[in-house]
Amino acid sequence: MVTAQRLPPSLTPLDVALAALLRDIAPVEPIELPLADALRCVAAEMPPLRAHPPRDVAVHDGWAMRANDLVGASSYAPLPLAAAPVWVEAGQAMPDGTDCVVDADAVDSSGPLAQVLAEAIPGQGVRRAGSDLAEGRALVEAGQPVRPRDLLLARAAGLERLRVRRPRLRIVKSPGGMVTAPFIAEVARSVDADVVCIDAAGRDAAAIASALDADGCDLLITIGGSGVGRTDATVTALAVRGEVITHGIALQPGCTTAIGRIDATPVIALPGAPDQAFAAWWAIGVPVLDRLSGRRPREMLALPLARKIASSVGIAEVVLLARQQDTWMTLAIGELSLDAIARAEAVLIVPGAAEGFAAGASVDPYILQE
Repeated sequence: MVTAQRLPPSLTPLDVALAALLRDIAPVEPIELPLADALRCVAAEMPPLRAHPPRDVAVHDGWAMRANDLVGASSYAPLPLAAAPVWVEAGQAMPDGTDCVVDADAVDSSGPLAQVLAEAIPGQGVRRAGSDLAEGRALVEAGQPVRPRDLLLARAAGLERLRVRRPRLRIVKSPGGMVTAPFIAEVARSVDADVVCIDAAGRDAAAIASALDADGCDLLITIGGSGVGRTDATVTALAVRGEVITHGIALQPGCTTAIGRIDATPVIALPGAPDQAFAAWWAIGVPVLDRLSGRRPREMLALPLARKIASSVGIAEVVLLARQQDTWMTLAIGELSLDAIARAEAVLIVPGAAEGFAAGASVDPYILQE
């Protein structure tokens, strides 16, 4: 007979549980991906870029000339040219010995000798070498996500692939997690983790254990079955396949979350309820994923609170916030409705040692990216 899952008499503080799970986790090895596939991945170290454009180029179509040769030219005093000017198209390299581009109608070619009808200054109509990208510039700082505008620079520099870190995430869903599992998978994909979803054949420990395959993944997530219900067996299954570090974390919502390892692969057992899984994902899953990807600290925005946040000492509480006239307005704390999750712009995790924050206190939550 299998013993039912039970929470321990006292819950493990969030910071203690997270430190235990993060221990010995290092960033994954960089891989090279095509530019489109590298979007939102975390950049690894890259060689410095070469200057772009590599030499002076024309900004627009016109005649490439040397400005000093055009001094005094005007429509009233056309200046004959000793040699025919060279026509250049926008983006074309400037011919040697030229430093400006004049408009088509600034040169009269109707007579035996071409005549210029206007002066110019050096650099007119010209984009200087290195003006778009300076020599030695870093395309993306290591640890930062790759953005669309970074890909713009990469293409301009002639790159076809980028070195990034892309953790492999496997999600094992117990039967019944029809809403939560796709949600967590989509959240993970939004930061471009390589996500694979697997359905456990049943809710019993044997079925879940058979699905807990850590080979070929850097982080294993389970959805559902982490509680103490009569059919909950995920933590028991984890104990069969690997090590349970702790079950029951002082986190609201999400106290039935469990963490462990299978060999060297970290495992997070998330509750099946969407709000509890979302809270545990941000409190535990995101820090682990960031460590695996080598990501620098996430974007935060310090603003004063519009209203007081009251929190229970000893329990880390997840707060959903929305920006309102340069303040943070609380949408939900402890119990997170789906509507609040959908409307939230930021997530604040109140430490278990804190009693909350007074109205007007400055807090710096994590910004939720679209």
